[in-house]
Amino acid sequence: MQLAHIILAAGKGTRMKSSLPKVLHPILDQPMILYAVDTSYRVTSRPPVLVVGHAAEHVQAVVGERAEYVLQEEQLGTGHAVKVAMPYVRQRADVVLVTYGDMPLLRPETLRHLVQVHADTQSTITMLSVVLDDPHGYGRVLRDAQGNVVGVVEEVDATPEQRQIRELNAGIYCFDVPWLDEHLPRIQPSPIKGEYYLPELIGMAVAEGRRVTAIPVEDTDEVVGINTRVHLAEATKIMQRRINEAWMLAGVTIMDPQTAYIGPHVQLAQDVVIYPQTTIWGDTRVGEGTEIGPQSYILSSTIGRHVRIFHSVVEHAILEDRVEIGPFAHLRKGAHLAEGVHMGNFGEVKNSYLGPGTKMGHFSYIGDAHVGANVNIGAGTITCNYDGVRKNKTVIEDEAFIGSDTMLVAPVRVGRGAKTGAGSVVTRDIPPYTLAYGVPARPKRRLDEPTS
Repeated sequence: MQLAHIILAAGKGTRMKSSLPKVLHPILDQPMILYAVDTSYRVTSRPPVLVVGHAAEHVQAVVGERAEYVLQEEQLGTGHAVKVAMPYVRQRADVVLVTYGDMPLLRPETLRHLVQVHADTQSTITMLSVVLDDPHGYGRVLRDAQGNVVGVVEEVDATPEQRQIRELNAGIYCFDVPWLDEHLPRIQPSPIKGEYYLPELIGMAVAEGRRVTAIPVEDTDEVVGINTRVHLAEATKIMQRRINEAWMLAGVTIMDPQTAYIGPHVQLAQDVVIYPQTTIWGDTRVGEGTEIGPQSYILSSTIGRHVRIFHSVVEHAILEDRVEIGPFAHLRKGAHLAEGVHMGNFGEVKNSYLGPGTKMGHFSYIGDAHVGANVNIGAGTITCNYDGVRKNKTVIEDEAFIGSDTMLVAPVRVGRGAKTGAGSVVTRDIPPYTLAYGVPARPKRRLDEPTS
């Protein structure tokens, strides 16, 4: 069986009341359309056919080469959307899935089961249904006395008896491609909106004596569609709970799952501890035994084992094993803290390397610098890296001691084992094992070198 996947994502989403296309609104830290695309790859191992329309160029910019695109220039319903996608399907597949870009909670396992049932039952159409007490305006699935699907009736056309049915059409389908290709042109437009809808195909298949199978989905959250910001918030909470539960079952402690937000591409080792009100986004990797939070924000960073991040922000940074930062520390892009670094409160590091065992006092800023091992950086130390035109580099060699309130005016180098006095303004290189102080700082005397 050759399987293709069509994802319908052409709608504007007017009820979102947004200039952003509906399918680009984020669930956690990822646009909802990418959940559908990720799921497609896990089911078919090939790019889906993405039907785009409103703001198509923006959707394509986000999804990139992970999908093939077909433009539905005029949005005339689901049947029309699938019809314009068929040239991308008919020559390469005999079975096709049809899903929606605004249903980010569908699991790959559910779609695999749908495809397997379609093959096992030799159905022409296999569809997902959902049993709900509140029908939400969905079409009702009609079955005969033997339980066979005999049709779908929309709520506006349903009789009072049919409206009592609680098995609803979820709108997720698996079709035999040759039959679908032949019958799509036969769909008649709706007399109300003039649009073409896929459920019309169910009546055609039944009338021809073909098998139509409906599978009630076990987790009703999977078929939640997003049409408003309220739905968006509901889906976000469901995804948050789903991800957090999976990590807790994998050996991660999450103190308060209601306030911990973990993105879909984060990787956490066993015995990581996440404290309340913590957000971890992007391609972050966290090593065993690390503690993060409370009230910390981590973005696309690599964090080693037994690290402690307390009330801090870490963005595009690397923290090796046994690093401690915070509270209220900020690691910006390019920060790299080697093993055992300690960074105090209200410190900031940007595009800099701090060597093993270095201690960085509070209220300090280190930017565009290379700091060696076992350096002491006193409180209030600033690297003056920007001269108004370009960024300049500061180098602090191993075992140097930087006194409190030192200003290091880059480009400048502090030699191995050198010291600066409190309040110094360093504008020229300091030789190794030399004490310098003053404004501007001048070497005052030679220090004793340690004996090996």
